[in-house]
Amino acid sequence: MQSDKPVVFSAKGVSKTFGAGKNLKTAVDNVTFDIYDEEFISIVGGSGCGKSVLAKIMLGLYKPTEGEFTYRGAPIKNQKSHWNEVQFVFQDPFGCFNQFFTIRSQLEDALNILKDKPSKEEIRQRVDEGLMAVNVKPEDIEGKYPFELSGGQMQRMLLARIFALRPKVLIADEATSMVDACVRANILDYLRKLKDQLKMTVVFVTHDIGLANYVSDRIFIMHKGKIVNQGTPAEVLDNTSEPNTLKLLDDIPEVHKTEWIPNSHRAKKA
Repeated sequence: MQSDKPVVFSAKGVSKTFGAGKNLKTAVDNVTFDIYDEEFISIVGGSGCGKSVLAKIMLGLYKPTEGEFTYRGAPIKNQKSHWNEVQFVFQDPFGCFNQFFTIRSQLEDALNILKDKPSKEEIRQRVDEGLMAVNVKPEDIEGKYPFELSGGQMQRMLLARIFALRPKVLIADEATSMVDACVRANILDYLRKLKDQLKMTVVFVTHDIGLANYVSDRIFIMHKGKIVNQGTPAEVLDNTSEPNTLKLLDDIPEVHKTEWIPNSHRAKKA
C-alpha cells in the first residue's frame, strides 16, 4: 500500500533473534512494511507469533538483529526522546502503575517525560482533560490507589494518560484482553477517539482478528515471526486461502462474529 502521508515506521528485512546455537529462537523473521501517519494498524496473531516483540522494536526496547528499522526515516537511538512521541498501553494496567502511589500523582508524573515540561497548572488541566475524555470525572479518582479500581477502570487510566501526554504514536499491546466484551468495545471506541482527536498513528497488537477488523485501516497477520497476510480488513478477510487467517477467524467466539465480522465474509467463510 502506498500513501501520500509521511511514513512513521519502516521495516526492511527486519529480524529479531534471541539466544544462540541450539537455543536460538527467531521471534521476528524478515519482515518488511511501512506504517503511515494517522493510520490505525492492527498486528494480529496467536501466542508466540512475534507480534509483541515487533511492538517492542517499535518502542525502541529491542534492536533488530538484522535488517533496517526506522522511525520517521531515522534509527531509534535515544529511548527517552523516542518516548516523547511514541507511547504505549500494555495488557496488564496494574503492572503499569505503582500500587503505593495515588492514580492522580502517577498520571501527573507521567508528563515529566516530555521534553517541554508543562507547568503544574497545565499538567493538572491535561490530566483532567484526559480523564474526562474516557468518561471519568476527575473527582472520582481523587485520593484513590490502583488497587481500588477494576481492570476496566485501570485500562481507562492508561488511556487517560495517553490523552494527557498527547503522543504522535500509540502502541497498544493486548490492551483489551483483561476486560469483558462490553468494556472491550468501549476501549476500542476510546482508541479511535484518541486517534481522531490527537491525529495519532495507532498500532494495535491483538490475537483477535474480529477486534482488528472493527477498528483498523490495515491488518498484518503474523505467524512464526513472519507477516503472512496484510491489507485492509476487507482484503485480509477476502484472502480466505491463507490458513493462519482462517485459524484466527475460527477462534472468534460465535457470539461475537455477528458484531465484528461483516455478513459477506461470514457467508463466504461458511
